[in-house]
Amino acid sequence: MPNNALSTFEPRKTPVQARSTVTVEAICEGAIQVLLSHGADKLTTTRVAERAGVSVGTLYQYYPNKESLLAAVFEDHLNKVTSAMEAACREAHGKPLAAMIHHIVIAFVDIKMRRSDISVALYKVSLDVGGPAIAKKAIQRMRKAADAMIQTAPDADPHPDKLTLDVMFAAMGGVMKTILESGASAAVVRNMRDQLVLLCQSYVVAATAARP
Repeated sequence: MPNNALSTFEPRKTPVQARSTVTVEAICEGAIQVLLSHGADKLTTTRVAERAGVSVGTLYQYYPNKESLLAAVFEDHLNKVTSAMEAACREAHGKPLAAMIHHIVIAFVDIKMRRSDISVALYKVSLDVGGPAIAKKAIQRMRKAADAMIQTAPDADPHPDKLTLDVMFAAMGGVMKTILESGASAAVVRNMRDQLVLLCQSYVVAATAARP
């Protein structure tokens, strides 16, 4: 994507004071509420400002347009998912490889399901707001945390490589997206989560063993 296209999604300024941070959080939450209640097509900066309890002028101090606002909401959502994954990886340090994978898959599914409505709504707009580039940065963070975790596994020799971790995260993301968009029941999600654990565990072991 060209640099001038990426700039469309960049916020106008970053909050540095507590009051500014609260304002930005209110705007982002307002955007989520409007997105859920009206859909992306009817989301306007005016509606978001009204829901957030700020003036349109205040909103424009931070976000020059609807696209930059939705990009910020999407990035914030992925940051929360990524932070939860990084924490899960730290918690699993020193465990056997299979237990590590179990731990991070469960954490991934649970954080995505915590606000499944937001996840689904943001999937629908991600391509229009630079989502792939934002997601790429999130995956890089997750892979870095997973790699640091796996280095401490007592039974992983050799350790899974970058490609193996990339495929594992792609599988996790793809399965989760399909389940969320299907509107699956809680029972189906629980079963899927267990199946996804088995899928990732089996794949990582097989892919690592097959390396020359």
